[in-house]
Amino acid sequence: MRYIDVQNVTFQYEGEPVLENVSFSLDSGEFVTLTGENGAAKSTLVKVTLGILKPKSGKVIIAREDTQNRKLRIAYVPQQISSFNAGFPSTVHEFVRSGRYPREGWFRKLQKHDEEHVKVALESVGMWDYRNKKIGDLSGGQKQRVIIARTFASDPDLFVLDEPTVGMDDATTAAFYELMSHSAHVHGKSVLMVTHDPEDVKKYVDRDIHLARDKNGKFACFELHSQKDTSVVTERERGIN
Repeated sequence: MRYIDVQNVTFQYEGEPVLENVSFSLDSGEFVTLTGENGAAKSTLVKVTLGILKPKSGKVIIAREDTQNRKLRIAYVPQQISSFNAGFPSTVHEFVRSGRYPREGWFRKLQKHDEEHVKVALESVGMWDYRNKKIGDLSGGQKQRVIIARTFASDPDLFVLDEPTVGMDDATTAAFYELMSHSAHVHGKSVLMVTHDPEDVKKYVDRDIHLARDKNGKFACFELHSQKDTSVVTERERGIN
């Protein structure tokens, strides 16, 4: 089932074209990466796709329902959003656990499978051993990992993640990629992830959407590589990340 369909999108920043005639799609059950050099407008493309930024032209269609005919749930984790102060009262476990409530209602009692989901989420980002610590006492990188864990615990249909593994060690990063791959390929979730480490993640993903400059240096090429097809559209050289 198609969750995202971006059609011929053009975006301008302060009057200068950043993205031009960009098209791509994302289906349920896919784990797809978005790569490119610094300034290649990866984060801009993500924000346009999610409706945070408005394109100058083109169309973005996001499904209203998931494969079970329920309202589609989207989780977006931008770069470095950890902003809890030292007085934040929740423990790591309490905060991530709260992500299990919204779909079924705030007043239901969590079941054994909910608690297992929370544990897997914390283990996947290397934060299970910190579960009883106050969030406000953690480092910025640790807070970011806790936010990612809560995002996973909330069980969205579509994950949109902007460089989520920054600050993770190699073992934790591999565990996180395994979890995202399992979520997509076993549970039918969709994952769109911005990354600077395409070689490390490529064995887990289905496709890579790559932003790169053309040989003239005036434009960037938006290349969609997959085992099934390859297409190229263009974007302007100037970008914001």
